[in-house]
Amino acid sequence: MGQILFIVWRESVEALLVVGILHAWLKNGGEAARRGLPYLWGGVGVGVLAAIGLGAALLGFSELLSGDAQDYFQIVMVIVAAILIVQMVFWMRKHGRTLKREMETSLSENLKSANWWGVFALAALAIAREGSETVIFLYGLGLSEQGNSMGSMVLAALVGFALAFLTFYLLQLGGKIFSWRRFFQVTEIILLFLAAGLLLTGIERLMSLDLIPTLIDPVWDSSRLLDDTTTFGNLVSTLTGYRAQPALMSLLVYAAYWVGVLLLLKRAQPPRPQAAPATSATPVK
Repeated sequence: MGQILFIVWRESVEALLVVGILHAWLKNGGEAARRGLPYLWGGVGVGVLAAIGLGAALLGFSELLSGDAQDYFQIVMVIVAAILIVQMVFWMRKHGRTLKREMETSLSENLKSANWWGVFALAALAIAREGSETVIFLYGLGLSEQGNSMGSMVLAALVGFALAFLTFYLLQLGGKIFSWRRFFQVTEIILLFLAAGLLLTGIERLMSLDLIPTLIDPVWDSSRLLDDTTTFGNLVSTLTGYRAQPALMSLLVYAAYWVGVLLLLKRAQPPRPQAAPATSATPVK
């Protein structure tokens, strides 16, 4: 259940960050800006309802399917969840530094035109985005961990949500040790490993349906060191993609995933500023 707690915690902190920026700007922007607060909370409510609606639609659609069709749908959702996690990491890496400034610029434009529906739409889209990603992630995790009961999943989600509020409060206090930058750096790494685990789950399901070959199965057996069927081993397996008895196809996909991620990380790095050209000491006549 640790992976569910982590996803809810991480995604909720991001949602709280967006709402916190909007709320602080409106609350401290004078009497005119405070008129946008009801629109902010209305947008938050609509965003939450949109996420709940997506969750209900996913469950309902899955129940309508049967046999191989349900298996294929679940495989697609697990792989989509892995892709979305990677996309989210790179989106935050690209926009994280300028997110506050971009939102405040948008709010300033809405204030000038008294367009509070823009605030409503901004909040609704932000919450719906984070909420819908969370729904898809949890759906994918639920498929990869079908032995978990619904009650334990709900409990893990509630604990993750409570921890998100605590984390947001601590991050608001600032500090060099526990800062927003450090928070996103650490959780980015965990999320990328979690995406790798979800991707392997989808690949293994494809192999179980004989849609792709295993090549060699297993390549080795490290169950004596860490058995991935135990509680701790299963948690490590879900969070990192570790397999005690991996097939060669799984290893190739895992290696290709990290090569692709590292290449994307290298491309996503901002260019280093060029050094200013040295000036001559001799004055120009």
